[in-house]
Amino acid sequence: MTENFQTIVPNSLPTKDWHQLMLGCIAPRPIAWVSTLDENGRPNLAPYSFFNAFSSNPPILVFSSNRRVINNTTKDTLHNVMATREAVINVVNFELVRKMALTSVEFDPGISEFEKAGLTPLASEEVKPFRVAESPAHFECKVKEIIALGDQGGAGHLVICDVVKLHIDHRVLDGDRIDPHKMDLMGRMGRAFYVRAKGDAIHSIYQSLKPEVIGYDQLPDRIKKSQILTANAIACLAALPLWPTSINDLSLEQKEHWMEYKGQKGQKQVEKLALEILEKEEKYAAVAALLLNSIV
Repeated sequence: MTENFQTIVPNSLPTKDWHQLMLGCIAPRPIAWVSTLDENGRPNLAPYSFFNAFSSNPPILVFSSNRRVINNTTKDTLHNVMATREAVINVVNFELVRKMALTSVEFDPGISEFEKAGLTPLASEEVKPFRVAESPAHFECKVKEIIALGDQGGAGHLVICDVVKLHIDHRVLDGDRIDPHKMDLMGRMGRAFYVRAKGDAIHSIYQSLKPEVIGYDQLPDRIKKSQILTANAIACLAALPLWPTSINDLSLEQKEHWMEYKGQKGQKQVEKLALEILEKEEKYAAVAALLLNSIV
């Protein structure tokens, strides 16, 4: 299988080319829309997709402000967090994605991206930088630590942020949980590509963390060697706690499925049926179908 892969050593490529390969593989990435103030109180707003949550207790968010590859200079956001040790991290939804892109323009220091992008600065409660009023969620942060990862173009600075307050638009909530369809977040891919987390792009995948699962190694060979079932479909079966060996192992509902499918003939036809059922997340019904030709 190794002939399918191209192997690349990082320093064998120009930084800009390595950067795009890395970002194309590590995606989608959440976007931190970081609001800061400089030492004179002038606002700045810029997006960063080297960003994620790293701890819930204490609540820690981390983004990286990289040195520019072209000339090894640093950005206003980095200057500001070094000077003030405060920031607000706003999230980016689909409605705001073009305005977010506009704030990535390298305006001169002191120029307000809020004004350039037609955004509303909203006063924070615990820190001085403004929140983006149009964003559905804002994290007010104190900067805990800044770690320089290098001194050449492309080198990052990890900005480690303590969250001191979170504001969430009640319209994106479903009770006390966030509804991802209402949140409608955007993710960054490589180059100029983005992804929208809504509709068919969102999938619910439940997996118990308890070790009582069949595992791929314990599945019947005919399942593992199937030319019809996908790798994801087989993994769904491997995640089940029990692989039935007789009709007696099936629940009443599963037995009803088994009787319903009994008219299906041929292993390939049965596996196609099981694949359709698995795509609907009905794992045990799919097992019932797969048992048609193996148990009585």
